[in-house]
Amino acid sequence: MNKIIIITGASRGIGAATAKRAAAQGYAVCVNYLKQQKAAEKIVAEILSDGGKAIAVSADISNESDVVRMFETVDVQLGTVSALVNNAGILQKQMRVDEMSAERLNRIFSVNITGFFLCARQAVKRMSTRYGGSGGAIVNVSSAASRLGSAGEYVDYAASKGAIDTLTTGLSQEVASEMIRVNAVRPGFIYTDIHANGGEPDRVDRIKTAIPMQRGGQPEEVANAIMWLLSDAASYVTGTFIDAAGGR
Repeated sequence: MNKIIIITGASRGIGAATAKRAAAQGYAVCVNYLKQQKAAEKIVAEILSDGGKAIAVSADISNESDVVRMFETVDVQLGTVSALVNNAGILQKQMRVDEMSAERLNRIFSVNITGFFLCARQAVKRMSTRYGGSGGAIVNVSSAASRLGSAGEYVDYAASKGAIDTLTTGLSQEVASEMIRVNAVRPGFIYTDIHANGGEPDRVDRIKTAIPMQRGGQPEEVANAIMWLLSDAASYVTGTFIDAAGGR
């Protein structure tokens, strides 16, 4: 089976690290991005310079037509997808629930929940033996926030990741007999620029002493967990969660 992977939100952070790992392991990579075109093209250029195969595709995963177009682009330019990493996600400025607007909530949920469902749907339609596919694997990037709640900071983000945990469990059972495995990684406090979007770029350094391992994690450490779940080494693993959170 051809190794073709779509990684959403792959222009930076965990997504970018996963794209590089996947390319090194022989995957043709779709680097999805929303606004960071130059960053996405840089990832693609690095993969190509190392002898790999990659394309950058802009798509807002909360937009159904964008998701359909992205998968159709991969069909034409790379081939039928065999692995999906649902990674793209957003958070907004830290605040309490009693300060959150409906606009904020709807935006968080449309990307972090609806976007994952839409991408999973398109992947299943290509991978599933029910539709004539040859199987595949999906890894959802959840968060330790789904277990911890993120009180006073991002309860909406945490709730969206709780929904992704449920998606992982339910979808894994739906498609297990159709040669598709569905698992999730729950990163904890990782050094990525998503924290700047919440108004605290140094958040990991503030929190790290409360982590049993006494440090924040690196994107590459999460990428390693993702790639293991996609690999044949995890061939009997589905509906499972790997917590990459330093012991939290």
